[in-house]
Amino acid sequence: MDLSIASILLLDGLTNGAVYALLGLATVLVFTVTRVIFIPQGEFVAYGALTLAILQTGKVPGTVWLLMILALVAALMDMSAEWHHHHRAARVLKAGLRTLAIPVVVAGITAFAAPYRLHLAIQALLSVAVVTAYGPLVYRVAYQSLAGASSLVLLIVSVGVHFTMTGLGLLFFGAEGFRNPPFWELRFNLGPVTVSGQTIIIGVTLLALVVLLWLFFERALYGKALRATAVNRLGARLMGISSQTAGQMTFAMAALIGALSGLLIGPSTTVFYDSGFLIGLKGFVAAVVGGLASYPGAVLGALFVGVVESFGSFWASAFKEVIVFTIILPVLLVRSLTGAHSDEEH
Repeated sequence: MDLSIASILLLDGLTNGAVYALLGLATVLVFTVTRVIFIPQGEFVAYGALTLAILQTGKVPGTVWLLMILALVAALMDMSAEWHHHHRAARVLKAGLRTLAIPVVVAGITAFAAPYRLHLAIQALLSVAVVTAYGPLVYRVAYQSLAGASSLVLLIVSVGVHFTMTGLGLLFFGAEGFRNPPFWELRFNLGPVTVSGQTIIIGVTLLALVVLLWLFFERALYGKALRATAVNRLGARLMGISSQTAGQMTFAMAALIGALSGLLIGPSTTVFYDSGFLIGLKGFVAAVVGGLASYPGAVLGALFVGVVESFGSFWASAFKEVIVFTIILPVLLVRSLTGAHSDEEH
């Protein structure tokens, strides 16, 4: 291996690592606020990429219909809960409409715009909007009623949600893979390395998201509420912060990050209905490197994972996945030896 090959592998690793960093940030965000190890994070990636791919063909993506079904189920659950507490028809109807409003608007606009094959940027925005709308609905249907359960129960639920979303992806998208067009066709040489416009977009997106998350958690009232929930859920509830709202907002942000990640990787690889699982697991490895609590640690861990994967694929391509997931073993061993141990949280 000479310097030129090493430079190419390093750039490729950092590019992939930037995508894993986005997923690592989402994983840490969800876990710190809700204690959910969100395995289906990768499904949001696949849904984002495949939704854009279907819009490119001028058809209405299956995610639109799935969004409406999920919204209807969540609305019925909210209406049932409201009726159980108040027995007032007006409040029950209001609860259902509140849940349905955003998904119906997003699904309606997307279904109307799909046949016109609008500009790629508009289709990308519609794809992100559709997938982001899934976040609060997934939390409401699968997790909200179990918010007080143990982390193990929430993990088991995550496994079930993962298989459900994967199966629905096969149903709505089929087994065929799709590759999206790049958002920027630029290419230029930087020494022995060819830098593409898509690589620049990925790096800029990661930096922009890190800055926006920092501003959100440091300056915005809702961001401070999420921080308070992450630090002390009981204390946050006693101060009037709704854990349900915090959970739904967190899942919406995770879905947004997942959809963006799907759009970023779509031009560089063929995405199938189940492609998100491995990608999401690499983001999870990055989050574990950060201790499932540190955002900077997750970013650094993701970049390290990307570089290891890139060089591993060069030296032993058949074992690159094994090499990547082996990274988690020494990290867990060190944290087990140095971290504090406790029984199931109360």
